[in-house]
Amino acid sequence: MAPPRGLLLFGPPGTGKTMIAKAVATECKCTFFNISASSLTSKYLGESEKLVRTLFDLAHEMQPSVVFIDEIESILSKRKEDENDAMKRLKTEFLIQFDGLGSNTDAKLLVIAATNRPMDLDEALLRRLPKRVYCGPLDENGRFEFIKKVINRVETNLSDDDIREIAKRTNDYSNSDLMELCREAAYQPVRELTTDEILKIKKFRPLVKQDLLTAVQKIRGTLSKKVRDELQKWNDQFGGI
Repeated sequence: MAPPRGLLLFGPPGTGKTMIAKAVATECKCTFFNISASSLTSKYLGESEKLVRTLFDLAHEMQPSVVFIDEIESILSKRKEDENDAMKRLKTEFLIQFDGLGSNTDAKLLVIAATNRPMDLDEALLRRLPKRVYCGPLDENGRFEFIKKVINRVETNLSDDDIREIAKRTNDYSNSDLMELCREAAYQPVRELTTDEILKIKKFRPLVKQDLLTAVQKIRGTLSKKVRDELQKWNDQFGGI
């Protein structure tokens, strides 16, 4: 029996869905196709369907392949009565190509879709993506390890307790928010100096706890409780892993 050909990565923005897809392709030594909605849509009649067919033909030609489609809800949302014909044909063509992939047991091709809104996806697409992975925000220990690893790229005078305190303050931060926080903290020693001092100085001072606390005040988390609760509820009901 052939393995599933579709994988859905869903979760809040900035939680590493694209990075996971790239890691899968790299570890499997596959050709990686990074596709956005704009890559498959066209204002010309019939062109979108042709682009979808070309994508799958090329992926078959260069297999083993991973086709990653980001923000897939923008092209494969739930079908509506008043939807325009071009979008209907695009969705139909994509599902047809996907079915062809599933019937070819020799194909070494995996489709990975990513979305922040899995509840908006068409039911026919979800049936073709049986493996569904929730890419949720990091817990406190995860944030601690993330900040520690990133911030230690520069010289610091930070203890584990200092970093742990920052991890406790960043419950509503995504991975990308945490990265911006660390970047903001790393620039604090630079901002204390004048342009002339920056040109003359050979080494910046180490980062201290106050630099991170200042960064927390400037960089705010973007994960709302409402969004997290909605995604967790969908995961409890439909998540596959």
